[in-house]
Amino acid sequence: MNKQLLLGAEAIALGALDGGISGVYAYPGTPSTEITEYIQKNSADREQPVRSAWSANEKTACEAALGMSYSGKRALVCMKHVGLNVAADAFINSAITGVNGGLVVAVADDPSMHSSQNEQDSRVYGKFAMVPVLEPASQQELYDATRDAFDLSESVGLPVLLRLTTRLAHSRAGVEGREVRPQNPLNAIYAPERFVLMPHNARRQYNKLLGVQEQLEKLSEHSWLNRLIPGAGKTGVLAFGIAFNYVMEVREAYGLDCPVLKVGHYPLPRKQIEALFNTCDTVLVAEEGYPVYEELLRGFFGGKNIRGRLDGTLPRAGELNTDNLANALGIAKKEGMAIPAIVVNRPPELCKGCGHRDLYEALNSVMSKQKEHHVFSDIGCYTLGALAPFSAIHTCVDMGASITMAKGAADAGLRPAVAVIGDSTFTHSGMTGLLDAINDRSPLTVIIADNDTTAMTGGQNSSANGSRLLAICRGLGVEEAHIKTIIPLKSHLAENIAVLTEEIEWEGVSVVIAERECIETAARKKRKPASNA
Repeated sequence: MNKQLLLGAEAIALGALDGGISGVYAYPGTPSTEITEYIQKNSADREQPVRSAWSANEKTACEAALGMSYSGKRALVCMKHVGLNVAADAFINSAITGVNGGLVVAVADDPSMHSSQNEQDSRVYGKFAMVPVLEPASQQELYDATRDAFDLSESVGLPVLLRLTTRLAHSRAGVEGREVRPQNPLNAIYAPERFVLMPHNARRQYNKLLGVQEQLEKLSEHSWLNRLIPGAGKTGVLAFGIAFNYVMEVREAYGLDCPVLKVGHYPLPRKQIEALFNTCDTVLVAEEGYPVYEELLRGFFGGKNIRGRLDGTLPRAGELNTDNLANALGIAKKEGMAIPAIVVNRPPELCKGCGHRDLYEALNSVMSKQKEHHVFSDIGCYTLGALAPFSAIHTCVDMGASITMAKGAADAGLRPAVAVIGDSTFTHSGMTGLLDAINDRSPLTVIIADNDTTAMTGGQNSSANGSRLLAICRGLGVEEAHIKTIIPLKSHLAENIAVLTEEIEWEGVSVVIAERECIETAARKKRKPASNA
């Protein structure tokens, strides 16, 4: 097959397409977004269509994919690491029900928090759910492992977690494809004893999951993702996923002869690990993310000399690199010339002409007149309103938390309680918080910054905007008189200040929809006809 230059995320997408998926389900989130985008752009010319529209959130994506699997077809679910928190209920329980068609959950972790709130390690979820986890170390491995993951899922009857990290997701390498596998035929199963998780069924299914663990470990022992690079040194390295690349680079650069056990398939290949520990005096555990298996191995080999993140040999936070691994392997750090401060670091900012700028100008004007001026916000481009020159928002915790935190503050007596949330985030996880506020009659104002897209991740379709947002708020129970629409433009500033002032002062639930298309997607639409000419 032809060789292509692909991002790691795109390699997963191609592997899934060639592996015979019938659908991909995802919510956009860096660094996982490009998986679904690649499928959307490259599935049209396939012999069989592939469902690839965006889902409202990661939970709905995971459940819909489980439904496709139930019907006998192969499905891919994609998300970033914090998205797995949202999907956790469905993901954990899909290990109890098991699957029919192959089900692969691709999760992109973000060590060093390049675009995330935390560094959480998705391997913890895989271990928690007791399902196979694959962690490839290269773009080619991502392609091959994705294809194999669907076969593995169907052979053991479980979902498979496929883990990658930012560096691998967003770097390119040549990837050679294989023959295209046809999609599975429709073959829905009638198995209420598996899929109706009432306690008597769930207990039986859980025992079945426990019973398959020995088989999963045997498969890991013989996996091509786990292999030993022999060496004569008495310090061995246990390298997980992308950390293997850094280790091998150091090994080659400094002529080291340390044995390296590469691990990219879990549960742990216990026999291979025991063999490494039996031949080495010291073992360095290199894993990108949490010290998940270093901690476990300290329990297994308490008397052995184990080095890693837990004892400070490797940094506890952030990404690994060749420098800190070289240092951990006893190579003295070379001090070079200090890099001169030619350019001062510049924080990110809202785009020039962005509607959020005009929204925050109006909101700041209103809130400056309030004795208390706390604004609860959410995850999206508008989060940049926390920075100068606006400094307009004061919280951003997780998807949807703006409304629920504002509700809790209102319940505590804070006035005014104001939340700012985007259109995509509102449909992702803000609607239920608004329903709570309506049911409790909590006095708060929700500002929906509707820019007609999921802008922060590149302009994907939003699940609702414009008139649909109005209908949702009305349907949830917000009083018609307190659902207002404003246009965030300089020419509307006085009018917008008046509307926001009125709704913030009202002792009830109000919604103000600030409706203006993202300037980037608007510009893209204008350029499109010219590019097609």
